[in-house]
Amino acid sequence: MKNDEINILLAGDVMLGRGIDQILPYPGDPKLHETWRQVGDAGVFVDLSQKRYGSIPDIRDTGYIWGDILTEIEALDPDLRLINLETAVTCQGIPWPNKRIHYRMNPRNIDVLMHAKIDFCALANNHVLDWGYAGLDETITTLDKSGIRYAGAGESIEQAGMPAILPVNGKGRIIVISMATTSSGVPVDWGAGHQRAGMNLVDLNDFWINRIRDSIAAIRQPGDITVASIHWGGNFGHEIHPNQRHFAHKLITETGIDLIHGHSSHHVREVELHEGKLIMYGCGDLINDYEGIPKKPENAFYEPDLGLLYFAKLSASNGKLLSLEMIPTRMQQLRLMRGNAGEARRLSDILNREGTKSGTSVTHENSILRLCI
Repeated sequence: MKNDEINILLAGDVMLGRGIDQILPYPGDPKLHETWRQVGDAGVFVDLSQKRYGSIPDIRDTGYIWGDILTEIEALDPDLRLINLETAVTCQGIPWPNKRIHYRMNPRNIDVLMHAKIDFCALANNHVLDWGYAGLDETITTLDKSGIRYAGAGESIEQAGMPAILPVNGKGRIIVISMATTSSGVPVDWGAGHQRAGMNLVDLNDFWINRIRDSIAAIRQPGDITVASIHWGGNFGHEIHPNQRHFAHKLITETGIDLIHGHSSHHVREVELHEGKLIMYGCGDLINDYEGIPKKPENAFYEPDLGLLYFAKLSASNGKLLSLEMIPTRMQQLRLMRGNAGEARRLSDILNREGTKSGTSVTHENSILRLCI
């Protein structure tokens, strides 16, 4: 008998390059091209972390960066684990010209994602092409060899826009489409063409609503759950642009999307329910190397050091949200740590304040946030 619950774990930006790559088992070339910051070595971000939190252990395995969070994930027992992979996975290519930051992880470190049993990576974002087309090709090849599914980038616009089909044992299928907008910092040249590699770069208009609807309709079967993973908006700011909200609503009402997995902001943004379907406008960062970088006073307000892991239960029959639990996280010593009660309260305050715009609210108990449905 088919189980009527689909359990999906979703996370925001997983940035495994630069300082993170340097503490993984197989660190790549540490040379950086951040001349604007006057930083030429990725080890600087490791040093900044140690100055703030103390020495990073000398002995580290592939699970180090996940800290104490994996036991929490296992306890929740998700059917699928979806992330936004915001780094190239490559030793190839050259840094994209006139771009301020270039992230890449040594492909030999792909076991880090496998250790956390990541099932799917969204690739449409503003860092996957940091090392050019050769870097994108090696990223895709590495994911293919590892068995991790992906969407959002490819050798042509047809491949980049093709949704991934993820079977869930005894429950059906989840279809995931990955896309990005230039508002997230994606160079316009990164958009894939009919004979040009790149990513699924979209505009928030009816042309793309129709295109997304058609691409999903071509593969949708009765009982499928559909997810749109979107990289959009700037790094900081709680205000949701009206075009984003309008586009999100149309994805649900006109293309049949059941869940919108939004990301790009370095902090948690509003959560909304529309016709019973979940919209996450910004999941925040999950893993990055920012912890030792001094925060600008105007950015500290957004709590960028804190993140959330989102555990969504959907009805397998109609895709509506049954429950949403959120686990607070923070980065410390370049590893993911479970957030405490105070941090849970701060995050719930943010979501409740921003949720007044769409009528959503959350509670927190035992350092777990829950959306009121």
